[in-house]
Amino acid sequence: MGKETVLEWINNNEKYFTEMAQDIWNHPQVAYEEEYASALQMKVLSDAGFFIKESIGGAETAFIAEYGSGKPVIGILGEYDALPGLSQKVSAKRDEVTQGGPGHGCGHNLLGTAGVEAVIAMKNAMEDEKLNGTIRYYGCPAEEVLSGKTFMAREGVFNDLDCALTWHPGVSNFVVNMSMQAMVSVKFHFNGITAHAAGAPHAGRSALDAVELMNVGANYMREHVLDGSRIHYVITNGGLAPNIVPDQASVWYYLRASTTAQVDQMLARVNKIADGAALMTETAVSSEVMAFAYNVLPNDTLNEIMLDNMKISGEFSFSNEEIAFAESLVETVDSSVVEMSKQQFGIPIEESLPTSMNEFKHLKGQCMGGSTDVGDVSWITPIGQIMTTCAPVGVQPHSWQATASYGSSIGFKGMHLAAKSMALSIYDLLKNDEFIRKAREEFMKETNGIKYKPGIPDDLLPPKLPSPSTFMHV
Repeated sequence: MGKETVLEWINNNEKYFTEMAQDIWNHPQVAYEEEYASALQMKVLSDAGFFIKESIGGAETAFIAEYGSGKPVIGILGEYDALPGLSQKVSAKRDEVTQGGPGHGCGHNLLGTAGVEAVIAMKNAMEDEKLNGTIRYYGCPAEEVLSGKTFMAREGVFNDLDCALTWHPGVSNFVVNMSMQAMVSVKFHFNGITAHAAGAPHAGRSALDAVELMNVGANYMREHVLDGSRIHYVITNGGLAPNIVPDQASVWYYLRASTTAQVDQMLARVNKIADGAALMTETAVSSEVMAFAYNVLPNDTLNEIMLDNMKISGEFSFSNEEIAFAESLVETVDSSVVEMSKQQFGIPIEESLPTSMNEFKHLKGQCMGGSTDVGDVSWITPIGQIMTTCAPVGVQPHSWQATASYGSSIGFKGMHLAAKSMALSIYDLLKNDEFIRKAREEFMKETNGIKYKPGIPDDLLPPKLPSPSTFMHV
């Protein structure tokens, strides 16, 4: 009985969950279209005795699987969306499965599967030892567009959690005791007057001119934002033809900063720039917030529990064949990028596939580049998070090399380590109320009375699933 039984169950069932992760990797679907992965995980959890609630927060591919009753209530956050354009075979050369198709370049085929693996392992332990409490797996869509958990949070489904745990595939094994950036995703739409660009240019008012002037203003703004802040955009509609003055044009912005308050300030300034561009071009402008993710609040209490359990989860090693494949993948990455990756945590990393397990205490309080809607949940309940080695050092997330690694045995080994770490941590939390009490005390201190409020507008709804004919071309 005890943790040894949990580890034994996972070791005996690794093949089953490896095949599940491989199956999801073989059927990649992008944000809000993850019908295959969502259905597969719901069936597996339902068959294991979990109660399923579907279409959470209006997102058709979001669900909750629950087992047990009473306190404590512990959540595991899972994800399963892929990225567009990252289709790739398990190969050290660029070789798409489907030309231009999506691929799991962020490892969410592993991320969600490890969560399912962990909660089913713990469900069996709860039955064997008659442990009280409730465990939930949250099937969270659309992390890559930073809004799936936000819609779920708006519905209040995380509010009664005592704490939550999650993980992410990475290039090292460590607890995530640093933050990630808050971010707003916002589109600006300009409307002008169409005209013949050569015959009657004076009659037109170019919406594209407004977009370009707005971008110039935003680029000048870069000099006057806090260090670490980010502004990036793409023009999503620039007109139809060169000889037609565009009466409609749109630009899509991501604004990132260390805190939600800083992002709010940046958005207010960018809104003024958009108004100025409209004024200069005699056009009209409107905007729509597509997503608003909070910065992540790490929880040292939960992270320490997860680190301890990662260390006792058993031998973690890679074969010579896996190391050779990893090194061949790294050879396809620019050498300067690889060297920077080896120093990214301030401690040189020599192994291509690290097996050590670290805390990186010196990174506490720092803000990593990038954002995640895990941040929203971290402002509702305490969250513990780890990363495990699922790709070699130097391989960047959101790349074809990452897709190849996350579909290989390298990724699956990191996934099982994460599942064990989360399952054993749930076990500790169910057995010892003191851990949750300390985690919540820390959470209350960090939030300092600030209550979570969704950053998305009240009337914003998740996208609906496309028609079956659309799925054929995803």
